[in-house]
Amino acid sequence: MRRTRAALLASSSLTILLTAACGAGPSDRPGIAEVRPHSGGAAATTSPAPATPPSAEVPKTDLGWHDCAAATFNALGLGAPPAGLIFECADYSTAIDAGGAVLGTFRNAAVRARLPQTPANAAPLVLTSGADRSSTATLAGLATGPTSAVLAAHPIVAVDRRGIGSSQPINCLTDDTRRSLADNDQSAGGNQIDAMAKVSQDATIACQDFLQPYQGTFDAGHAADDLDQLRKQWQVDHIALLGTGDGSRVALAYAAKYGEHLARLVLDSPVAANVDSATRAEQRVKGSEAALTAFAQRCAALSCSLGSDPRGAIIALVDRAAAGQLGGVSANALLTAISGFLADPRADQANHTAELADALSAAGHGDNAALNQLIGRESAATDSDGQFVSTCSDNQKPATPDRVKQLETVWAKQYPVFGKAAAIGLMACTAWPTPNAAQLPTTFDLPTLVLGNDANPVAGSDARPSVTGVLGSAGARTSTVTWQGWGYPVFSHSACVQQSLVGYLKDGTLPADGTTCPA
Repeated sequence: MRRTRAALLASSSLTILLTAACGAGPSDRPGIAEVRPHSGGAAATTSPAPATPPSAEVPKTDLGWHDCAAATFNALGLGAPPAGLIFECADYSTAIDAGGAVLGTFRNAAVRARLPQTPANAAPLVLTSGADRSSTATLAGLATGPTSAVLAAHPIVAVDRRGIGSSQPINCLTDDTRRSLADNDQSAGGNQIDAMAKVSQDATIACQDFLQPYQGTFDAGHAADDLDQLRKQWQVDHIALLGTGDGSRVALAYAAKYGEHLARLVLDSPVAANVDSATRAEQRVKGSEAALTAFAQRCAALSCSLGSDPRGAIIALVDRAAAGQLGGVSANALLTAISGFLADPRADQANHTAELADALSAAGHGDNAALNQLIGRESAATDSDGQFVSTCSDNQKPATPDRVKQLETVWAKQYPVFGKAAAIGLMACTAWPTPNAAQLPTTFDLPTLVLGNDANPVAGSDARPSVTGVLGSAGARTSTVTWQGWGYPVFSHSACVQQSLVGYLKDGTLPADGTTCPA
């Protein structure tokens, strides 16, 4: 029986039960041990050296891996897998609720990438992309990128969140509702914000009804439980964990719940901790605008098909799409494809730049074939019912419709390419029951590596200080490495970043804080 929106929002059974963690601000701990003289003439002493962190372990009981390279790369629209890449898939079962509040299991999917030279006795690095995109797509993107030092040193095992990628799917939305979410309900005409409020209500009721009684088990905390089930299946005490973008929520939740089982923690392009949804969206918009500016500069330098002003040509395309004049491609679908493409690493950046430029140029002349392929590629990585459910399950401090209407006007001026669509997109989760505060570590002393860049079209910019503040307040030493290029995630683009990452994975030694890697 379908319920009304009022009944939905009032129902206590739909409350997501997360353990609220204390908020944290920047730490005032010194970055290095200091020597201080004691009063009364006592001899000076030094702080003891930090204990060496434990090492990640090779699985004692592994999953049942099978080759899936060609099928996965084809499904993601990435073409043939790189020569020599070993890309395998496996499943494992996880409890719907580790605490036993809801009985039953889910099927979680994992993919493993390695190279022929990857040592057989190297412990795996576990990767989670959260709800930004499937972890499978992130790992496949790394494999097609310009550098592979991490894969040469360690196998990487990526775990897709519930309902995302190859994990057990969620099919709770109608085709019309799914399309409206992807297009910001542009076809409805009139006020898109009010239209999206209705879409959010329909989507929320449909998915909550479909998922009950376990509709509250798709947040980052439960995703952390799924990672720990993998650790248990491997029969190891410690794992190395890499959270990219929204996956930083899962990684921090794992640190809060299972920190004693972490040997290494890496946060690549983390999303901000303890901020409202509008702030996170604006950080993403800033990163997208910066990435597009960098792309446009390279495009112009290569005399690409978008002409002497590639950014202006793209703004004109977005305006045409918003007016329904781009052959059925909505403005939001166009922008999602562009930001996703700008994120992806490729070994041949010149051809990569030309591929996007040529697709957009052709669409401007009425040929949408190449653009539709890019839209389909990004949809395969991001557009699932599970992503809607997981995103909304972690959507603390949502924006109100009145606030979104203000932001639509302001952001359209401040961020002329991505701003308006991003503001409207804030309405997607507006009807979803607001979850409790994210789980963040309050006591955590593992040295942690944080990677980032400013021209990031998926995770955005400005978020790293909030995350290092949380970790510092919990007692962890952090080191930040910044890449000056554009794309996401950082480690898949830069050999310099991978060098720092491989060194940290080897013995837990952090690079110098503030290290910068050139584009």
